[in-house]
Amino acid sequence: MVYLHAFSFPNEDLEFDFFMNIKRTCYDSFYPFKILSKKCFESIVFEPVTIIYGGNGSGKSTALNVIAEKAGIKRDSIYNKSNFYPDYIDMCHMQFKADIPENSRIITSDDVFDYMLNIRNLNEGIDQKREELFEEYLDAKYSHFQMKSMADYEQLVKVNAARSKTQSRFVRNELMDNVREYSNGESAFKYFTEKIGENGLYILDEPENSLSPKRQMELMKFIEDSARFFGCQFIISTHSPFLLSMRGAKIYNLDENPVKVRRWTELENVRTYFEFFKNHETEF
Repeated sequence: MVYLHAFSFPNEDLEFDFFMNIKRTCYDSFYPFKILSKKCFESIVFEPVTIIYGGNGSGKSTALNVIAEKAGIKRDSIYNKSNFYPDYIDMCHMQFKADIPENSRIITSDDVFDYMLNIRNLNEGIDQKREELFEEYLDAKYSHFQMKSMADYEQLVKVNAARSKTQSRFVRNELMDNVREYSNGESAFKYFTEKIGENGLYILDEPENSLSPKRQMELMKFIEDSARFFGCQFIISTHSPFLLSMRGAKIYNLDENPVKVRRWTELENVRTYFEFFKNHETEF
C-alpha cells in the first residue's frame, strides 16, 4: 500500500533564495538547511517499503524527521529542531495516493529505549515493593493485633491474610508480577509489533538497534508481511543488511552525491559484510 507517493526537499537554489531574503543574521545554525541539498537529494518517490541508507551524518534521520513533520505523523520522543525548521518544512512538498491513516507514526531509537527504560524503572519499583511486603507479611503474621474500631478493619484483613497464607502467596496476591520477562532485544521487537498495526504509514529510524541478527530477520519478515497483506507503508533508515534485503524495497543511497537508487547488494555496508565472510569462508 502507498499513502505518501512523493516528497520533495528544497534544492540549493531554493535555499540560496531563502537566505538572501531573510533578515535574521544572529544564528550560527540553519538546520535542516544545507543537509540534504549538499547531497543533491531533492525528491523521493515511495514504494510500499522505501529505505534511506547512508553513513553517520549523511542526513538519514533528518530526512525522516522532515517527512514525518510535514505529513503530520504522530511521534512520542522529541527531537532537535532549530529556529529555521518551520521555514524548511514550508518549502517541502508532498504528493499523496491516499489519505494518511490516523494510526500512522514515526518510531525512533529513543522511543524504543524509553520503552525499555520505563520497564526497567517499573521493575525496580516492583522489586522494592516486594521487599516491603515481605516485612509487612512477617509483621502482620506475628503481631498481637486486636481490632478496636472499624478504622482497624483493613489491618484486620491483612493480618488474617498473612496468617492464612504462605509468604509467597501473600506477596503474589498483593503485587503484580514483574514486567521484565524479556531481554532488551525481545522488548524492542515486542515494541515494534505492538505499535505497528494495520493500514498505516510507519516511519522507522534505524529499527535494528538493540536487535540481534535473528530478531532483525524476524522484524524484516514482519515488515514484509505488513506491507504485503495488511495495508502498511514503510519509510525506513537502516544499516542492517537484513532489512536492506527486503523484497521489493526501494533504496536511496545517501552516501552518493547525487543520491541514487541502488540495489542492496551494491551498498558499501553490505559489501563489507560480504567480503569479511568471504575471506573467512573456509572457517565455517
